[in-house]
Amino acid sequence: MLNSQQRDALRELGNIGAAHAATTLSTMLMSNIEMEVPEISVVDISKIHEHVGDELSALVIFQITGEVSGGGYVLLHIPKNSVIRLTNAMLGMTELERDLTEMDESALLEIGNIMVSAFLDATATLLSIIMLPSPPSMIIDMPHAAFQTILAMQQFSDIDQVVIFRTELRSDQHKISSNLFLLPNKPMLDEILSMLENLMK
Repeated sequence: MLNSQQRDALRELGNIGAAHAATTLSTMLMSNIEMEVPEISVVDISKIHEHVGDELSALVIFQITGEVSGGGYVLLHIPKNSVIRLTNAMLGMTELERDLTEMDESALLEIGNIMVSAFLDATATLLSIIMLPSPPSMIIDMPHAAFQTILAMQQFSDIDQVVIFRTELRSDQHKISSNLFLLPNKPMLDEILSMLENLMK
């Protein structure tokens, strides 16, 4: 488990990445959006479903590539009602009580790509390394079922812990909630924490 200094360092990292993601999203939607990480949690990957709600959600999955040991993944989790508010803003629509369409999915992949790219870019700049996202994949399901699908994927077999950045997006026009999940394997998490500790000295 993380000590308080490591937790504070990760929260600061999350806030820097979230600020960049919010700025990018604000530009894309042409409206002011603020985003911060009020809390982080480090949980066992098998219990990750306990930390999200039961609402139908979209999970956009990115593999992290670049100058990091081992590797890992970033997941953007957005509940359905927030997905619709986001894509409505992007597509100029207003209907809230509707099903998700292929157009929503396409828009969400673009939004996720922009947000996660900005998040990783800010993180990499802080750590003076290169971190890039792979092309995204997406699961739309109830969170517990989505995470069971993710856990069944072979590439997640060496990942034990998940760092949850519970992100708050605030906007006068859009009521949006989301979570960013960092799924590092142990060498990657150890390396990031070591870099953060060096920065704090």
